[in-house]
Amino acid sequence: MDFDLVAESPKLTQLLIGVVAFLAVVGLVLLLLDRAPMRQKARLHAAILLGPALVLLAVGLVVPGIRTTLLSFMSGDSTAFVGLDNYVWMFTQPEAVTVLRNTLIWVVLVPLLVTAIGLVYAVLVDRSRFESLAKSLVFLPMAISFVGAGIIWKFVYAYRPEGADQIGLLNQVVVWFGGEPRQWLLDPPLNTLFLIVVMVWIQAGFATVVLSAAIKGIPSDIVEAAKLDGAGPAQMFFRVTLPSIRPAVIVVLVTQSIGTLKLFDIVRTMTGGQFDTSVIANEMYNQAFRYGETGKGAALAVFLFVLVTPIIVYQIRSRRAIR
Repeated sequence: MDFDLVAESPKLTQLLIGVVAFLAVVGLVLLLLDRAPMRQKARLHAAILLGPALVLLAVGLVVPGIRTTLLSFMSGDSTAFVGLDNYVWMFTQPEAVTVLRNTLIWVVLVPLLVTAIGLVYAVLVDRSRFESLAKSLVFLPMAISFVGAGIIWKFVYAYRPEGADQIGLLNQVVVWFGGEPRQWLLDPPLNTLFLIVVMVWIQAGFATVVLSAAIKGIPSDIVEAAKLDGAGPAQMFFRVTLPSIRPAVIVVLVTQSIGTLKLFDIVRTMTGGQFDTSVIANEMYNQAFRYGETGKGAALAVFLFVLVTPIIVYQIRSRRAIR
């Protein structure tokens, strides 16, 4: 493709203006820092470094958050004030209650399963001969995006009528054992559990790595003392290992809880939220962008923010207590 300098000159001019403006700002900042008294340099440094971040935070988070909150009290087309009607809809209409129920199932099961599987796996492979290989295998799904994992597992759950060649791994295994193939993603609430399996498969590696590092950080003298006292494997796990890695366990639980509350990709890719599998983030997208119900979508977004906030506050306080 030939490059037309004349046609592209407006863009090049804008780029040049941007570069010059950037250099001018940097030069002004350096000049101010050079001429500022020594006592004021620290404060000026902090203001210059934090200023752009605070502006971006306000533009990208605070202002949209306030606007979303205001929209949650408006009608679908954002022209009339409806008060708490959108929130009443969220907690009274069957389809919305199903969304909240599904989200609760995800938030309860995913962090617990991910943490439990990661912890058991980390303990089993700790100081084993093939520890690096075992950790690599369980961590591999972390390299796959949620959308990619959803597509992979959609093939795993794929259905073909009885008598036809099954392309889904799960149905093929069922057929091998003499069973009948099923449409796994159509029957609630089991279909939600099959979606949860995908999330656990992806995140178990993260939990394993974090908890394995915490286990290796347990002082050796504590372990040796427990063994000298005659502690068995179960006692070592519940009385030494688990209490010693409690902060890491909390980090994994909190991280998975926040990630699960924001879950969108897996549900969107595998079922589109149909068959009673929708969660808050997916329904928020549907209401705001597919159905034109901006008020309901905003109300779901505000409720999601309210759910995430206590978890974040707890995490911050836990870190301060550890320090």
